[in-house]
Amino acid sequence: MKMLMLITGGSGRLGKELVKLYPEALHPTRQELDVTNEVQVNDYVFRHRPQAIIHTAALTNVAYCEAHRRIAYESNVVGTKNLIASMNNGSSSPCFIYISTACVFHGDVGNYVETDLPYPTNYYGLTKLLGELLVQHSKLPWTIVRTNFVAREPWPYPKAFTDRFGTYLFASDVAVALDSIIRKRLTGVLHVCGKEKMSMYELAKITTPTIKPMTLTEYHGVPLTVDMSLSSIKLKPSQISRGE
Repeated sequence: MKMLMLITGGSGRLGKELVKLYPEALHPTRQELDVTNEVQVNDYVFRHRPQAIIHTAALTNVAYCEAHRRIAYESNVVGTKNLIASMNNGSSSPCFIYISTACVFHGDVGNYVETDLPYPTNYYGLTKLLGELLVQHSKLPWTIVRTNFVAREPWPYPKAFTDRFGTYLFASDVAVALDSIIRKRLTGVLHVCGKEKMSMYELAKITTPTIKPMTLTEYHGVPLTVDMSLSSIKLKPSQISRGE
């Protein structure tokens, strides 16, 4: 029997890829489901009664989250809280899959595994960690997936860092890994990461060969993680898809 799934953030980078894999899933627009609106969330979940939520909706722009902390908190923390509460009240056999980030770690040493201690560098990372804690203390069967990905599209900036690192994947790669996690019914904290540790510049060159290099010495802004690389003691790493 197929499971009725709700994908939040269906218009986002990862959400779009998940909708391709699960075309029958619910994937409401923000107008149809604003996760920060408790009444709307309760009403939507009560009417549709999904058996699972993949919660990808979040504010992820680090600088914006730092400058607009209340908005970031409402979206990333309160939104998660509302969804969890609605599942407790209005769904049958619910499970909750929370998409988190490598930014829950301090980003100074890299190669973080699932059992390493989170210690966010910036406010965005803090909101995602608070969301994780809400999920872990809920009564729902849950899975937390930490990952670090970008959309397969031209790099949105003229330059990319040569001295910031991660085990990056494209959103389509993460969607495929998530599908495997769901099919195997894996739970707990999981790291979905690439086999290759690379700089953001190396990542950007895959889709934008003309990208220019830069270093963190040229950057002046909110605190950034330097080494966001993940490893896993539970899952095999994924291969970043370099082809079209």
